Amino acid sequence: MTPVLPDGPLIDEAVGRLVRPYTVSDGRTRATSHFTLVTVVRATGAQTHGAFGLDHAQVLALCERPVSVAEVAARMQVPAAVVKVLLSDLAEGGAVVAGDAPPPAPGHSARPDRDLLEAVRDGLLKRL
Repeated sequence: MTPVLPDGPLIDEAVGRLVRPYTVSDGRTRATSHFTLVTVVRATGAQTHGAFGLDHAQVLALCERPVSVAEVAARMQVPAAVVKVLLSDLAEGGAVVAGDAPPPAPGHSARPDRDLLEAVRDGLLKRL
């Protein structure tokens, strides 16, 4: 009998992820490649070498455009250490590369928007 695999990660809306995060990485807690939270990764479009699971596919889909490791972890709702392990697997298979952040769009100011920063500060202060 062929096992039936789910279409995506097992997530319950009320309780969250139904699989312990470190089972996703087969219990591995250390990445074999160096990634920080602000490392920008992107998919290469190359065929992957090796057997990857649903979570690897989800990471790869998130990397279709340059994205930080922190953002991938937040979107997957798993610890960054787990995402780093998955990214290491994909990098070793040639499916993702790490690189610099993309340059700002034309017309984008390098200076932060003061109004936005004040709104963020005010919002954070309301939560304290």
